[in-house]
Amino acid sequence: KEISIVDGVKQHFKDINHDLDNHDVTYENGQARYRTLLLMDLANKYNGLVIGTGDLSELALGWATYNGDHMSMYGVNGGIPKTLIRHLVRFYADTCDDKGLSDVLKDVLDTPVSPELLPPEDGKISQKTEDLVGPYELHDFFLYYALRFGFSPEKVYFLACHAFAKPNEVKGSEAYDKEVILKWLKVFYRRFFAQQFKRSCLPDGPKVGSVAVSPRGDLRMPSDAVAKEWLDRLEKIDI
Repeated sequence: KEISIVDGVKQHFKDINHDLDNHDVTYENGQARYRTLLLMDLANKYNGLVIGTGDLSELALGWATYNGDHMSMYGVNGGIPKTLIRHLVRFYADTCDDKGLSDVLKDVLDTPVSPELLPPEDGKISQKTEDLVGPYELHDFFLYYALRFGFSPEKVYFLACHAFAKPNEVKGSEAYDKEVILKWLKVFYRRFFAQQFKRSCLPDGPKVGSVAVSPRGDLRMPSDAVAKEWLDRLEKIDI
């Protein structure tokens, strides 16, 4: 079933006196929260559960609307990084017997990751997540070595420079130069610290791998922690 949120969101913006032509964070998050409102109410109506769509990568970066897609009744993907999800979906698309399903899954994989909260440009997605926060394959690498092993920012940078020096056709990863890696590593630490408040109130979900960010599991971190020490150390790196 498809439910349009157009009328509801327009009324919401009218209620809070927000200009529909002002495509700011209020415009974006208002849509995400309205979607969640509908899903929660439908779950009550049908005695069901709202299953979260957010994954480990999005939780690490805080790439979710607080009390929007950030919230659910069970976060089934909360322990799986986006890089792994892509491989799992690709594997299933290549091995399932349903060609129609396989084609749909491959089309999803070929579509840029986007929350689609801004109007399209010339019929194309205008809001591409990895253009805004960086490649997920880099962030998943940073997350793994920063949390699983507790490596310093300098060591994470060193390892990433070696791991992504050349493209890996088997794993489907690209090559990145040192400047690009350092740029997105700074973004990773900045966002990881600044967005802890979203992880402090996560819904339940399974721990799948060796890294998790649940406040009830592996990650005990205050929401007012700051990244200054980590960022200062990265600033001293001479490329």
